[in-house]
Parts: sequence; C-alpha cells; structure tokens
Amino acid sequence: MANRLEAIVQKPKHIQFLFLFSALLKKACWNAGILCVFLLVATTVFAQAPMKKKEYTVTINDTTEYTLQLAFDEGGQPLYYFSNLFTPVCLTGECKPVYINFYWDLLGNYTRFDFPKGAVLTRMDHKPFKPEDYEKLQDILANTHSLLKDVSMEDLVGKGTENLADSVDAKAGATLKTVKNEVIDGAVYTCYTLWHIAHGKVVTEMQRITETFKNEALLHRFLTDNNHHYQYWAMERVMNTEGIVALDFQSDMQQVIRGRNIFTARFALQKINVAFFADNARQQWLWETYQSAGYPLQLVILKKMATLPLTNTMAEQVAQQIGKSNQEQGSLLLKALATQPKLSEQTLLTLADQLANENFAAEIYRVLEARQPKNQTVQKKIVKFKQTLHPNNK
Repeated sequence: MANRLEAIVQKPKHIQFLFLFSALLKKACWNAGILCVFLLVATTVFAQAPMKKKEYTVTINDTTEYTLQLAFDEGGQPLYYFSNLFTPVCLTGECKPVYINFYWDLLGNYTRFDFPKGAVLTRMDHKPFKPEDYEKLQDILANTHSLLKDVSMEDLVGKGTENLADSVDAKAGATLKTVKNEVIDGAVYTCYTLWHIAHGKVVTEMQRITETFKNEALLHRFLTDNNHHYQYWAMERVMNTEGIVALDFQSDMQQVIRGRNIFTARFALQKINVAFFADNARQQWLWETYQSAGYPLQLVILKKMATLPLTNTMAEQVAQQIGKSNQEQGSLLLKALATQPKLSEQTLLTLADQLANENFAAEIYRVLEARQPKNQTVQKKIVKFKQTLHPNNK
C-alpha cells in the first residue's frame, strides 16, 4: 500500500535522479573543497530548475477560475498537464482549504495527485488522512464512471449535516448511502469537490489545447504509446471516414494491431479499409499476426479476413489451416473462403481432401458445391462424401 501511495505522488524520474545525484555528491564532497562546493551548488540549482511549461486560464463559472499548466520536454513536445489547486471544500457551514496538485495526460485523463510541501488532507473532524485514505482517494479520482458524476453536493447529505463537525454516518442522506463506497468517510465534500475538478470543464479545455499541437510527430508518438487513449485519438486522425490510412502512418497502424492491447488492435482491424490488406505481402503479415496472436485477437483477424479479397496464396494457407483449428476458428476460416468470388483449383483440392473431417465436412461440402468445381478429383471426393459419410445428401 505504501509503495502504491508513493507511486501516486512521485516526482518525475529525471527530477528524482537529479536530487539523488545532488545528495550523493554532497556526501562524497563533504571535505573536498571549493570545487565540490561549486558542483554541489550547480547540480542543486539544475535539479530545482523549472520545467518548460505554458500556462492557460480555465474558467469554471462566473466566480471560479484556475491556472492549467502544460509541461514540455526539452525538445518542445508536450508531455502532460498539471495544476496547483487551491479550493475551499464546504457546503453551508465551515469551509476547509485544500491545497493539492493534479496531473492529467494530454487528452485530459486524470492520472495522479501530489501536494505542495506541508499540505495534507483532513477529514471533517480535522484528523489527517491516513495512507489508506490517500490510496482510496486515488481510486475515486481515477474512476471516470463514478456515481459522483450525476449527483449534486446537496444530494449527499441530509438536513442537519451542514456543519462539517456532524457525523455523516449518523445523519447521512439517501444518496450518500448509494455512493458510500465511492467516498471516504468524513471526507464526502472533499471527494466530491476534487472528483468534479479532475473530470470537469478542464478536460474539454485540455483536449482543445492538445488539438492545437497536433502534427506528424505527435501522431506517431501517440500511435506507438502504451496509453490507449492516445492510440484511439491518433487513429481517428490518421484514418479518413472510409478507413483509408495515411501512407506515413501505415507502419504505426501495424504496430497497433500487433500491440499488447487487444481493444486498440480490434478497433484498428474493424475500422481499417480492406485496401490496406490488398497485396499479398500485407496479407502474409496479417496471417503471421494471426498465428502468433492470442485467441481473442485471432477471432478478430479471421472476421476481418472474411471481408478481404484473398490472394490465391493466402486462400490456400487458410484452407490448409482448417483441419488444425477448433470449431470456432474453422468456421471463420471457411467463411473467409466462402466470401471469395473465386478459389483456385489447388485450394478446392485442399478443401476436398478435408471432407473426411467430421467437424467441418458439412461446411466444406457447402463451399465446394457452391463453386461447382470442374476438377474431376474434387468431383469424385464430393460424390464419395455424399455416398459414404452423408448418404442423405445424395
């Protein structure tokens, strides 16, 4: 639990390293003279140097606004948003000042919080949060589908609880009982207020700002990022409404399909135009992807193949795979063949050779019959199937 809490409020890695280096240098140079004093001062100043950032003002309502900051890397690429927040947490009674720093990714998805030096959160009885409270708060704030989204502050408490010293458990409103698992006892107001800041109007503003930084470099970066929100955002901008992928981003799309996230891979396969897999090389790549993919993605790939005009080479490999597949896979493989306007003689022979496979014989027979093959070997195998295995189909 403690390790997770540290992760929530950790400093960026480069800052952590610089402070560590500064501390080590101080210990090593304790008695080493002016040169080390100079180095110590220089590294400490460098460690504390402000990051590159740009500020924006976000207006919440007629009376509330705060500063949103966008951090950049040394190359001028945007990294994330953050805000040093001060907000009073209150309803009609006593108010508590809350100082907290929020962080979002470049699409406005809340990621974590930390605090200015010396700042803490407290419950209504002024007792400070425990480590487990901070961990639960992170879970609350990270839940974009929280029930807090659709309730008002007044809904959370019953009459007589306006004073923050009152016991929420003793005089809880009906709505509070519904969302009790999504708030911290004694800190209902705090949870509610902070959640609505994390997921409020600021999200739309961050999305608007990031759109202004859209360029090829950002799109490439987003497509290959582990953040699935970035991948969806970028895919919708490198494909047109017909699913045609811009030439410069086709290799990135292949990385998405072969990536670890099956949901982004499935989205890419479903949206991408069949022209993307028109040539034999790209179809071979898709087939190799199928063979190495997990089972759920294999099914998605097979469904995509049923929409493709397969090359003769690809159709033959599909036919050979049927007998090595389970019922679900085999049926999808046969569907991919059944949708082809034409199958080569070799592929028809490969299918006819599998008429003895009881799992797929009936489906294979239907595919062959629909083609009315002229090859005598195929015809003989069809007749044999009808006469010996399924005499009722004569």
